[in-house]
Order: sequence, then structure tokens, then C-alpha cells
Amino acid sequence: MGLKYNHEEGQTPISEDEMPGLKVKSITLQRELDEFELLNITKAKIWLKKQKLTPEAALSEAFLKKLHKKMFGDVWKWAGVFRRSEKNIGVSWVMIGRELRILLDDTLFWIENETFPPAEIALRFKHRLVSIHCFPNGNGRHSRIMADVLMENVFGQTAFSWRAAGMVSASEERRRYIAALRAADGGDYGLLLDFAG
Repeated sequence: MGLKYNHEEGQTPISEDEMPGLKVKSITLQRELDEFELLNITKAKIWLKKQKLTPEAALSEAFLKKLHKKMFGDVWKWAGVFRRSEKNIGVSWVMIGRELRILLDDTLFWIENETFPPAEIALRFKHRLVSIHCFPNGNGRHSRIMADVLMENVFGQTAFSWRAAGMVSASEERRRYIAALRAADGGDYGLLLDFAG
């Protein structure tokens, strides 16, 4: 029968080519997919708490891929692998490696030179990471966790609350989050800083 996938505003649709990557064939409903992904992400967060990361280790392509695989590897075969298709958001898939390298280098520069306050560095990184859209799916959740990695492991501060919202389903919180990302697209990080908490 297969999964009937309905994406909400701001989410990236999973392409027909990516659907066969679903490992749990019994999943047929969106809510079931959401539940399996949430369980996988919870396991990834437990793993992440045990990691000791330098800025260079956290801001590496290898770590970004490994974290995505930890977050979604129980559900999707393509977890941790850069997308090879065009999406409704993000750079062309052939530019992912180049754009990511620039972002990682920029972020290390910001950290070393204290260019912005820690929370702003983490959110600027998160915003550009989700704008690149490295993976077929899960980029928003991955980028939020990466911002938390920077806050906790690099800056020794508390992770963002993200308003404790599930943000997978359509809600007022999700609309506020999308509006904050759009403001950041224009260079205004105030709404995103407020939303992340």
C-alpha cells in the first residue's frame, strides 16, 4: 500500500525516488512516520549527550552526516547521505558540499573572532544550514539540534527551548517558526532569536 505522505507548509516533500528508502514498511500513515522519526531522534539525543565535541569536530561534514544518520537511520535508508535531487528549498544538490564548506568555515571564524554573541552564531549557522538543505528530509530538525550542539558543546550554554513545540504538524508555533526563518532570510534574526528562546 505504501506511505501517504502529506507535508505541511515549510516542510520538504519526499520525492518518489526517496520513498523506497523507508525502512519500516508497515508505516502507512503520516502520524506513524512522525512517531517513528521522533523515537529515532530521541535515541540520537541520548547518543549526543555522550559526545564531547570541539568546535572543529562539531563543525565538520562528517559530524553533520553522522548526526543526521543517528536521527533518522532507523527509519530511512538515505539518512546521513546528502540529497541527489532538487527540492522546493535549498541550493542545487550539486552545490551542497561547496556551500556547506563555506558555512562551516564561516562559523568557525565567527566563533574564533567572537563576531556575534553565542546564540546569534548558533542561529545564523542553523538558518544557513537549513537554507542549504543538505538531506532529502529532516533538515529543520537536524539544523535545530545542530544549533543546540553549538550552544552546549561549543559555548557551554543551555540549549534553545524552541518553545518546546513539536513543529512537525501545522500549528501557530510552526507558523511563527517559518515567519522567523523568512525574516532571517532578509538578515533579521530577531524573530528567530525570540522563537528559539
